[in-house]
Amino acid sequence: MKTYSAKAADIDKKWVIVDAQDVVLGRLAAVVATRLRGKHKPLYTPHVDCGDNVIVINAEKVRITGNKKDQDVFYWHTGFPGGIKGRTKRQILEGAHPERVITKAVERMLPKNALNEKIIKNLKVYAGTEHPHEAQKPEVLDMAALNPKNKRA
Repeated sequence: MKTYSAKAADIDKKWVIVDAQDVVLGRLAAVVATRLRGKHKPLYTPHVDCGDNVIVINAEKVRITGNKKDQDVFYWHTGFPGGIKGRTKRQILEGAHPERVITKAVERMLPKNALNEKIIKNLKVYAGTEHPHEAQKPEVLDMAALNPKNKRA
């Protein structure tokens, strides 16, 4: 018996919408990364982009438990000597681009290889409830129904 390997033509990509309001960040990122990767499908093939397109709305209302809002810092370097900079999750969520917290959390759960760039392009994150993907007729993925711990009030 030979192992089945899916081809790009065999893949059926769906659109899924996830509401991030009051959903715990790590649990949300884990479910979204699994959907993007395609591991929930029976035709999963590791070297092919077989995942769904995921839309995340209400990114600014995501729930972060404990003191992680103030303790977790995203660092980057400007390229100049002594140019290390950082922002906490609270500063990012209250800033101009709160969707970057979810994008980074999902990105860090994906494998670090050439396929990562293709997979992360299938993720669309929006701070509010509005998104321009109504024409794709996305299915709603209810995070609270998956596990009661996902949604905290």
